[in-house]
Amino acid sequence: MTIQITSPEVEALINQRLQSGEFKDAEDVILQALQSASAHAQERAFDKRRAQEAARRIRELRKGVTLGGLTIRQLIDEGRR
Repeated sequence: MTIQITSPEVEALINQRLQSGEFKDAEDVILQALQSASAHAQERAFDKRRAQEAARRIRELRKGVTLGGLTIRQLIDEGRR
């Protein structure tokens, strides 16, 4: 596969990375960038799943939590009287 870089900005970024000495060639720069992007996407997906699960648990708790046979809403209303 041949990849052609047509953007001067992209070429400059790749050259900067190569000059840092961290990468052996342009292919290594691109590989690391793609792996990093993939890991970042997985982290975001994981956080979204955790947030959805937490929201689901909160909704479930709000439905059935009772204290002495009264729901939290009923206790709040009772306290206002």
